[in-house]
Amino acid sequence: MFASLGMYDLPELAAATDAWWAGLSRHFAAQGLRDLPAGLTRTGDPVERLKAEGLIFGQTCGFPLTHRLMDHVQVVATPRYAVPGCAGATYVSWIVVRRDDPAKTLVDLRGRRVAYNDDGSQSGYNTLRAMIAPLAQAGRFFGAAIESGAHRRSLAMVKAGEADVAAIDCVTFALVARVAPEEVRGIRILLASGAAPGLLYVTASSATPADLRRLQAGLVAACADPDLAATRSALCLDGCEILPRAAYEVIPAMESAAIAAGYPRLA
Repeated sequence: MFASLGMYDLPELAAATDAWWAGLSRHFAAQGLRDLPAGLTRTGDPVERLKAEGLIFGQTCGFPLTHRLMDHVQVVATPRYAVPGCAGATYVSWIVVRRDDPAKTLVDLRGRRVAYNDDGSQSGYNTLRAMIAPLAQAGRFFGAAIESGAHRRSLAMVKAGEADVAAIDCVTFALVARVAPEEVRGIRILLASGAAPGLLYVTASSATPADLRRLQAGLVAACADPDLAATRSALCLDGCEILPRAAYEVIPAMESAAIAAGYPRLA
């Protein structure tokens, strides 16, 4: 059995993430779950590892949920984050440029260089593709599209002038601004994307209905535990909501609309 919380697991926040798992596992055990892992699994691809046998608790983005993980996981709940850009269990991406960039609208970015974390990301790719699709001409808008591998790297590329624009998950942006403020210095938020349900907690598709209820009850208890208040604050956590899986269908709908508009990929 293993657990993985790799989505917002910045190195500077590893101790807080470990403390969050320790608190969660204590509340899961109080609900009757047994043989819980003592620590988190951090090796390998953060999406692919959620397919492995033995997953008890993990976190993923909505795009993998509706694509690579569709048959492998089930929804436990969606955490709420107390940062700008989040409302309830939804979040946005910030479309960012350098502070001295004269761009005022998306149209002003035509022909520029975009950095994106990877093409399986809702916040860094899918939402920006949906925004650009109505502006694209013959399937193109940007002068170059560069895969950075991570939101933090995309920010660094924009700051260094290696790219001109990126879409950054608002929670990642807030966490980086807190633990490494120099990395967002010189960065300007141009505008916000549309909202989508946030990065969700999941368990294996093979988990029983009883175990799913235990996970949900334990999570709710952990979100209300005063002994975990400092840990939740360090991670900007502000509770959770149990959303139906159908709430995430807005994500493939964005993809389908961009494809139908003749803009299947950032280009």
